[in-house]
Amino acid sequence: MSDLQNTDAPALPGIVVTGASGRMGRMLVRLIAENPAVRLAGALERQGHAWIGRDVGEAMGGAPLGVTVSDDAVAAIAQAQAVIDFTAPAATVGFAELTAQARAVHVIGTTGLEAAHLDRLKAAARHAPIIRAGNMSLGVNLLVGLTRKVAAALGTDWDIEVVEAHHRMKVDAPSGTALMLGEAAAEGRGRTLAEVRTPAREGITGARVPGSIGFAAIRGGDVVGEHDVIFAGAGERIVLRHLATDRAIFARGAIRAAIWGQDKGPGEYDMQDVLGLN
Repeated sequence: MSDLQNTDAPALPGIVVTGASGRMGRMLVRLIAENPAVRLAGALERQGHAWIGRDVGEAMGGAPLGVTVSDDAVAAIAQAQAVIDFTAPAATVGFAELTAQARAVHVIGTTGLEAAHLDRLKAAARHAPIIRAGNMSLGVNLLVGLTRKVAAALGTDWDIEVVEAHHRMKVDAPSGTALMLGEAAAEGRGRTLAEVRTPAREGITGARVPGSIGFAAIRGGDVVGEHDVIFAGAGERIVLRHLATDRAIFARGAIRAAIWGQDKGPGEYDMQDVLGLN
């Protein structure tokens, strides 16, 4: 897999942004361009997109940034030290294989990944670092740690519900962040989420199964992201909450992960590793 490996890396890590025209793509392009610790090395879009061949800064309605939007992922990633990817599962696993060949850091914020996708990411991570998280924000990752600790401290007679809200355009549910929180709660109890997860309820569902972890999703408007972990006991409730009001928090976390990963060996990492919380 050495044909794409970049052996002449510049002083500043060069980052390629996939899905550059999307909400997260635009945010990443802007914040990378403003960050003195990194440089924008490429901007990728799908074949036939109107931005192909244009300067990404001008395509975004601003000043030129000296980077042309391309649909040639092989060429762009071969020159990169990191790829930041908030796209779709099928695209992400394709980028992972190219990033592994380039021995670059792959930061993945894509949600909705299924077991087959995760298997392909695991294979790619044998050759280069992959940093993947359902949510890149510092606050959410602190919430994950708190959720694990509270679940461990309380018995199974406390019911756990994860409630999340996002904008009307989000296509997957529950959110990747909600699943992270559910996984943390299950780990706190020494279980796996697959063993105790209850999906969204509808109709005559019967009584709640003791020890189960429930999920509910709200979609509407322009909600950036809201997550509650509810621990409901007899006569009392504990609610852990994170509210995101600006999606820049996710982009900043992803850039931080790309920088952190520069001296890391092949393997799978997450934001808990990046923030030193593991």
